[in-house]
Amino acid sequence: MGHQRHRVWIAGVGMIPFAKPGASAPYDQMGAQAARQALQDAGIDYADIEQAYAGYVYGDSTSGQKALYQVGMSGIPIFNVNNNCSTGSTALFLARQAIASGAADCVLVVGFEQMSPGALGSVFSDRPSPFAPFDEATDALVGMPDLPLALRYFGGAGLSHMKQYGTPLSAFASIRAKASRHAVNNPLALFRKELSTQDVLDAPVLWPGVMTRLMACAPTCGAAAAVLVSESFARKRALRRDVYIAAQAMTTDRPSTFAANDMMRVVGYDMSRAAAGQAYEEAGLGPQDLDVVELHDCFAHNELITYEALGLCPEGGADKFIRAGDNTYGGRIVTNPSGGLLSKGHPLGATGLAQCYELTHQLRGSAAARQVDGARVALQHNLGLGGACVVTIYRSA
Repeated sequence: MGHQRHRVWIAGVGMIPFAKPGASAPYDQMGAQAARQALQDAGIDYADIEQAYAGYVYGDSTSGQKALYQVGMSGIPIFNVNNNCSTGSTALFLARQAIASGAADCVLVVGFEQMSPGALGSVFSDRPSPFAPFDEATDALVGMPDLPLALRYFGGAGLSHMKQYGTPLSAFASIRAKASRHAVNNPLALFRKELSTQDVLDAPVLWPGVMTRLMACAPTCGAAAAVLVSESFARKRALRRDVYIAAQAMTTDRPSTFAANDMMRVVGYDMSRAAAGQAYEEAGLGPQDLDVVELHDCFAHNELITYEALGLCPEGGADKFIRAGDNTYGGRIVTNPSGGLLSKGHPLGATGLAQCYELTHQLRGSAAARQVDGARVALQHNLGLGGACVVTIYRSA
C-alpha cells in the first residue's frame, strides 16, 4: 500500500436508529436521512460533495442513486458497493482512497440496508453461489445441515475455539451480556434491555453446547453515513479537524482459509489478523495503544475470536481477557461501546458506517453516557465472510 499523501479527516457523521425488518422507512429514505445528517454535522451542502459511495447488499443496482437523489442531483459520480457484511467499510475504504490519492477533496459515504426477517439467504438460485466453497468446508468441518448457514459458520468457529483452548460457553454469554450493558446507553441501538450472563445462557438453545439465541445478532434495517475531506478542503472551509483516519487496510481470503481445516479460518480469522497487522504498521501503533474498538460481533463467537485476531489478547487468551473485564469500561480496551451488532442488529450495508459513527463520537468526546474516558485512538473491524475484512484506525487530533 502506497504512503498516504493526504490526511483524511472525518468532517461529519450521521446515523438513524436501527429498526426491525418491516418497521423502518424504505432504504432510500433511510439512506437520504443519514446522508443529510452527515452533511449537517460537517457543516457543508450536497453541492460540495465531489463523489459518493453507497453501500448495500440487498437491493437492485443503483439503489445508491435512488437514496442520494433525494439529497441532491448534482451530477457527481455515485458508486454502488456490495461486499457482504463488510460493505459499509469497503465503501469507506474507497472514499478514503479517493481523498488520500488526491482524486477528490470531499466525499460522501452512505450505507443502508432494508432487511427481511429471518436468516440470510441467497437471492439468485439459478447460478453458482459465491458461498459454495465456504459451505463445502463447513459441511466437512461441522455438519449440522439443519441449522442456518451463518449460525453454522460462526458457531462452528466458536466451537473450534472451545475445542482448541477449553473456552467455556459462558465466555460467549458474558460477551452478549457486556454488549447489553453498553447498549443501555445507546439510543440508536434496537435492543437496550440489560441482560446477565445467565440470561444469555438460559435463552432458547440454537445449537446445544455452542449457541443460544441471544448470542446471534438480528437482521435490522438502518443507515449511517460519513463525510470525508482532505486537509486542504477542511482548512479552506474551516471544517472541524478533530478525527482522522490514521490507517486502513482491507484484506481478502488466502489459501489458509480452507487449507487449515479450521472453522475460525473459514470465517476470516486470518483476514482479520492480516488487516489488523497492516493497519498497525501503517499507523505506527500496536494493539496496546488502542483506547476503544468497534468490532464485528455478528455472533458473540466472532467477537471472542476477533479479540485474538486483532492482538487485543494472546491466542487462546480471550476467556481470561473477558473474565478480567479488559473488554469493557474500566478495563484495557472498551470493545463495542455502541452495544455492537448484538445490540444494534446488523443492517449489512450500514454496519461499517455505524461503527465509524460511534468511533468518531468517541474520539470527539461526544459519546455522552457511552464515552470512553480520554479516548484518542480507535480501531474499527468490519468483516464479511467470503468477502473482505476492513480494519480502520482513527486518531483524535
